Amino acid sequence: MESYKREFIKFLEDAGVLKFGDFTAKSGRKIPYFINAGDIKTGEQIQKLGEFYAKAYFEKVGNKKTVLYGPAYKGIPIAVSVAVALAKDGLDVPFFFNRKEEKDHGADKGSFLGSKLKDGDRVVMIEDVTTSGKSMEETVPKVKGAANVEIVGLMVSLNRMEKGLETDKCALDEIREKYGFPANAIVSMADVVECLYNRPCQGRLIIDDKMKEAIDKYYEQYGAK
Repeated sequence: MESYKREFIKFLEDAGVLKFGDFTAKSGRKIPYFINAGDIKTGEQIQKLGEFYAKAYFEKVGNKKTVLYGPAYKGIPIAVSVAVALAKDGLDVPFFFNRKEEKDHGADKGSFLGSKLKDGDRVVMIEDVTTSGKSMEETVPKVKGAANVEIVGLMVSLNRMEKGLETDKCALDEIREKYGFPANAIVSMADVVECLYNRPCQGRLIIDDKMKEAIDKYYEQYGAK
């Protein structure tokens, strides 16, 4: 595993974005971990988050100019932070984001704010996580309806590696097959377990034997095939 991925996992845990315990997901599943980029709440944290996404961008997309799209709401600050981090590394890319409700008046009316999409633009979507890929059903048509653009990728923080509500494939694989563009994560849940299991952090075990057993049991039932 690349060193920046280990650093990213530790960052998620230190920032309180990734938690372990007993949680209930939106799907109703009882889950032994929870991830929420909404817990990022300081300037230093959002700066670091953008830097990790930027490293993954260079790894997955390369030193190529695209347009970053951050879906409201959590995707907006992440996409902005990624654009800043890329600019610091010499790649200045535009970004845009959407309103939840379309504005029908004024100079900035419409669904999107930020860089105005043009025919031929190559778009990379930036999100925190995706569990079912359902958000793509609304996002993809809106983006493609704004101009003759090509969506060249989706990037999220964590591949949850859980089967969807309708198939045994994980959300990222379903998105690749359905929409035809790469869907990548900085790290996977398998990476998280490899990095944290039985490894002390600040004097404590984040994933001890009991938590590892709970995670394994969860993925026996809900893990993607």
